[in-house]
Amino acid sequence: MIMSSISEHSDTETAHFLATFAEPRWYAAYTRANHEKHVAVHLDSRGVEHFLPLYCSTRRWKDRRVQLELPLFPGYVFVRIPLFDRLRVIEIPSVVRLVGFGGGLATALPNDQVEALRSGLNGQLKALPHPFLSVGRRVRVKSGPLAGLEGILLRRKGGHRVVVSLEMIQRSISVEADLADLEPKLTPTPIALAAVNSLR
Repeated sequence: MIMSSISEHSDTETAHFLATFAEPRWYAAYTRANHEKHVAVHLDSRGVEHFLPLYCSTRRWKDRRVQLELPLFPGYVFVRIPLFDRLRVIEIPSVVRLVGFGGGLATALPNDQVEALRSGLNGQLKALPHPFLSVGRRVRVKSGPLAGLEGILLRRKGGHRVVVSLEMIQRSISVEADLADLEPKLTPTPIALAAVNSLR
């Protein structure tokens, strides 16, 4: 009787261990300033699946304008690894750490939300960095490339933009949104799409 209880407890612990350490999940790797692309090159060379979302920005330098590709989430590269394989990432000189709560073990990002963000950006969705927002009216994207994500809506001249916030790393981006694709949402999520009606 006691042995079967120990065996069941051991099986539960083993399953939890495997889910936590052996299953590939998305994590946010915090990098040194302006080293995101450098880290992505190293991750490529190590065969580590990663996601570095970029956006185009026009910068003016003295006599000319230059188009630059800049990180959408400055200071972060997303990596998909089993947690026991984290040394392949944190040994890269420009990686500071994998993001976790309370200085503890790295915390996995929700897979479906990272994949939705990845899919939307690969589908030529135009996104720009945005200041992190933690308050505002919540909405859920019910259709389109970012379906399922939640967050806050901004009203801008000429249309609407939805702000997608990654709460764990306190970074946000804004993307163009059609009001017909949105519905009210009351509960918060780690990655949020948000709607605020009166930003001037």
